[in-house]
Amino acid sequence: MKLFVGLDVSLAMTAICVISEHGKIIKEAEAASEPEVLAFWLDNLDGRVAAIGLEAGPMSQWLHQGLAELGLDAVLMEARQVKGALKAMPIKTDRRDAEGIARLLHLGWFRPVHCKSVSVQETRAVLGARKAIQQNMIALEMSLRGLLRNFGLKVGAISRGRFEARIRELADCNPMLEIATRPMLRARGSLRQELAALEKQVRQLALADPICCRLMTMPGICAVVALTLRAAVDDPTRFRSSKRVGPWVGLTPSRNQSGECDVSGGITKAGDVNLRQALCQAATVMMNRSRSTWLRIWGAQLAQRRGRKIAMVALARRIAVILHRIWVDGTDFQPDVAPNTA
Repeated sequence: MKLFVGLDVSLAMTAICVISEHGKIIKEAEAASEPEVLAFWLDNLDGRVAAIGLEAGPMSQWLHQGLAELGLDAVLMEARQVKGALKAMPIKTDRRDAEGIARLLHLGWFRPVHCKSVSVQETRAVLGARKAIQQNMIALEMSLRGLLRNFGLKVGAISRGRFEARIRELADCNPMLEIATRPMLRARGSLRQELAALEKQVRQLALADPICCRLMTMPGICAVVALTLRAAVDDPTRFRSSKRVGPWVGLTPSRNQSGECDVSGGITKAGDVNLRQALCQAATVMMNRSRSTWLRIWGAQLAQRRGRKIAMVALARRIAVILHRIWVDGTDFQPDVAPNTA
C-alpha cells in the first residue's frame, strides 16, 4: 500500500499525517524535528512510503537534506501554494496542516521547490548577515534624525562619512541630546565597521567565483547582485528556458480573469524577495549611472513610452534573463550585441 506523508515542521516538534493511496488517514503523530527521529518513525509504518511532503521554510531545507541522505523520497512544496490551499480549513492546527500537506501531496496539486546546496545556503547566510547589519545601521540613522527633529534640528542630505560629525554638531549645545546621541553614534560606528568588513568578504567571494565574474561583466551588476543571483538560482539547468527566470523572480504582471472580468495588475512578487530587490537596484543603476549599452538604450526607450517605473521593472526582468543566459552559455556580456535569450 502506498503511503503519502505530510510534515508540518516547527522548531521543536513536527506534526505528521499519513494517508493511504485511497485518501484515508492511516496515522497521525508528533515527533522531534530531527531527520533521524523522523526517519526512524517512518521506517515503522506498515506500507511503502511513496512521498514525503514538507512546506518550504527555514528548517525544511535542512530536514529535506537529512531525509534525502537517509534514502527517503522527500519533496519541498511551495509555501505560497500550500498556504492558499490550507486557508480552506476553518480551524488551523498543526495536525490539520499536516493533513492538508499530505492530501496536496496525494493529489499532486503542488509545485516542487528546489532544495539549495549547502555551499549556496552558506553564501545566503553571509548575504543575510550583511543585509541585517545594513538595515540596523539605517534604522539607527533614521532614529537619530527623528530624535533631533523634535527640537527643530535638521540633519539634511549628507554623506555617510560626514553623518556622525553632523549629529555631534547639532547636539553640541544640549547636554541631554549629547547623552542621547553618543551611544547611538557608537553603535552606528561599530555597525559601519562590521558592514565594511562583510562588504570586503562579499567582494572576495564574488571575485573567487568565475560565474560571478562573468555576471559582473554587465554594467550595474556588483558583487552583491551577482552573489545574490548565484545563491538564489543555484542550479541554472532547472530552468528549461532563460525566459522562465522572470516569472520565477516575480517580475511579471499578475492577472485576474473571471468571465467578462480580465484585470492585469502589478507584478506577482513571487519568489526570492532579496533577488527581486537586487535586480531592481541593478536596473536603477544601469538606467542612471552606467555607461551606454544596447540594454540601457532599450530601457530608456521603454521609459519614454511607458514611464520610468514600468521601464525599471521590465529592465530588471530582462537583466535576470540575460544573466541566466550568460551563466548557461559561459560567455561575457556584450554591450553592443543583443543576445538570443530563448
